[in-house]
Amino acid sequence: MTDSPANNVSLTESEIERLIQSMADAYGHQGRSPILHSPGEYGLDFEEISFQATDGVALEGWFIPAYGSDKLVIANHPRGFSRAGMPTHLEPWKSTWAPSGNGWEVDFVQDYRILHDAGYNVLTYDLRNHGHSAEANGGVVSSGLFEYRDVLGSLHYARQRPDTSGMTVALFSRCLGANSTICAMARRPEAFATVRCLVACQPLTPSSIAERLLALAGVPAERLAGTLADLEHRMVLKTSINFARRDVKEWAKSVETPTFVYQVRNDILTTSDDVQTIFDNLPVDDKYLHWIDDSTARWDGYAEFQRRPTLILEWLAAHLR
Repeated sequence: MTDSPANNVSLTESEIERLIQSMADAYGHQGRSPILHSPGEYGLDFEEISFQATDGVALEGWFIPAYGSDKLVIANHPRGFSRAGMPTHLEPWKSTWAPSGNGWEVDFVQDYRILHDAGYNVLTYDLRNHGHSAEANGGVVSSGLFEYRDVLGSLHYARQRPDTSGMTVALFSRCLGANSTICAMARRPEAFATVRCLVACQPLTPSSIAERLLALAGVPAERLAGTLADLEHRMVLKTSINFARRDVKEWAKSVETPTFVYQVRNDILTTSDDVQTIFDNLPVDDKYLHWIDDSTARWDGYAEFQRRPTLILEWLAAHLR
């Protein structure tokens, strides 16, 4: 399923200019992925739900009941995805991501089926500016600084809903969703006092993926630092938020919840050192880092649970007793 990354070709000055402006524009207004799958395709009962983030932004999602279970997994998604995944086998998403070896569909509904069949109720939702959730903050991508309010809103909704209020809770957060969850834990630690554990799929520092995308697009090595600085300047003009304020490595130092991190070790869109530092900064003793060693494609990390669910199911079972 994994595509081979495209060969790098050095860009001209005008091409670099267009590249960094398009990347800055993407931070300024997030493109959406359609919701092309539903739990019903897998024979699962589900409910369309709507609730509010802590700042009032309307969020849309699904509740998938596992009848007779008192355990709940709350799941969110990466940047540019929806609760259902991303149709990267189709345009325009394929042209964006196939050059990094990620030109195939990610279907997260398969994850929810596995969780359901293992005895977990599932609550999954679209982050703001994604899927069917409302536009907020002018549509900007904040790498967790605004999206953390969605994580808090999902917890509040689960605690107020009559059939889930007494359930033991775990979080399953991916990429932007993982960054947002870690940010929420840093800003509102008391909200997570009863959360049993976090599964964090491929958190990353935004400057890390930005630099790798520039390199993959063909920005010469000697120009990378200056081009990244230029991108950051334009990003600030679009969003008012620089890379330093988006640093999940700092937020990780405040996490008090048992955390399972997993990541493609040789992910071409980031570095193993970045993820290792995020993990090392987690101050909890109860933590685990699982490396995926047979790929360079980030999407293989997103598909890891549906391909090899045992480790994560064992982690959830151990913490949701």
